[in-house]
Amino acid sequence: MFKRPLIVFEGIEGSGKTTHIKNITKYLKNKKIKYINIREPGGNKNSELLRKIILNKRSNFHIFSDLLLYLAARNENIDKIIKKNYQKKIIIIDRFIDSTIAYQHYGMGIDLKIINLINKYLLKDIKVDFTFLNTVSSSNLKKRLGKRKNLNKYDKFNSAFYNKVQKGFVNLAKNKNKYLIINSDKKIEVNSEIILKKIKKLIFKNEK
Repeated sequence: MFKRPLIVFEGIEGSGKTTHIKNITKYLKNKKIKYINIREPGGNKNSELLRKIILNKRSNFHIFSDLLLYLAARNENIDKIIKKNYQKKIIIIDRFIDSTIAYQHYGMGIDLKIINLINKYLLKDIKVDFTFLNTVSSSNLKKRLGKRKNLNKYDKFNSAFYNKVQKGFVNLAKNKNKYLIINSDKKIEVNSEIILKKIKKLIFKNEK
């Protein structure tokens, strides 16, 4: 028997979220455990259309318009994917509520009360069971973004902005037992082992 948690991977650009999610979904697939894997923005047809608009490097939306587009994409995921699979399948999300708070509040200064109010309305009884927060140093972030062939709008902020966002993430994780901070400056193999061990505890009832 196993549990069906909603697990989120958070972190700024270049922090290794995508690599770790691939490793976990590969593990679940090998174990023949049903799961849903979505990203934000994106996840379903409508959300992916919004993703193209939001991340387009030529877009110049007002920061509040940007927020509403992100939340619209989230609403589409909740309505079309998350609600019907919640507690029925393991749900893994690449960025979720904390990303909105870290980027739009800590990074861009939008009122936290507004973000929390809309998120509360969208999610209702849906709750995140566990969050992996991936952190990365400014030097490694710069190196990793430098290797990317295609940069979107959110890959092009300055280091001061990313520092604000990452500090926001860390602040959200403070003193909370449903978070695990992963130092992405360490070797991927080391972190992958740590994450997989925790995933097993989250899924299997008798795992220690």
